[in-house]
Amino acid sequence: MYETLVKILADGAVLPVVLIGTWALLFKIERGQRYRAYCRVLLAGLTAYLLAKLIGSVFQPELERPFELMGVSAGASFLNNPGFPSDHVLFCTAITLAVWFETKQKVATAILILLTLAVAVGRVLALVHSPLDVVGGVIIALLGGLWYLQREGKAKPGSVKQWSKPPKAGKIL
Repeated sequence: MYETLVKILADGAVLPVVLIGTWALLFKIERGQRYRAYCRVLLAGLTAYLLAKLIGSVFQPELERPFELMGVSAGASFLNNPGFPSDHVLFCTAITLAVWFETKQKVATAILILLTLAVAVGRVLALVHSPLDVVGGVIIALLGGLWYLQREGKAKPGSVKQWSKPPKAGKIL
């Protein structure tokens, strides 16, 4: 029973994160704002993934995963690498940040935060990651999420910004 619960937390909780995140990003962003929002989501995700791979290639606190060090079998799925940072936690955190910044849906974001924490705890309990691996996944996703800081506020009356049209040329004297 314990092993099943750990497996559900470590691997299974990722599916509701994906489903809730997809629903929120497809249906809770205003139609006129979707293109820019999706660009930020894509750039944040790619940046986090690239940082994770670069940092993971340079920094590995352990060359073996916790279950290998303890001589037991893994309690969840894993890739054959040392494990820093946790890709599961990185992915869930990136989706949570996208929903938080782009939709402002407090309930959906709170649920995603809880599910991401469940995945992080499950990965540690399954012995496929150390706590440092999951914290590293969160921090690197937060670094990728810096793209959301260029989100524009609501347009003020009289100051409409247009990205696609060049400014009008003045008269030549």
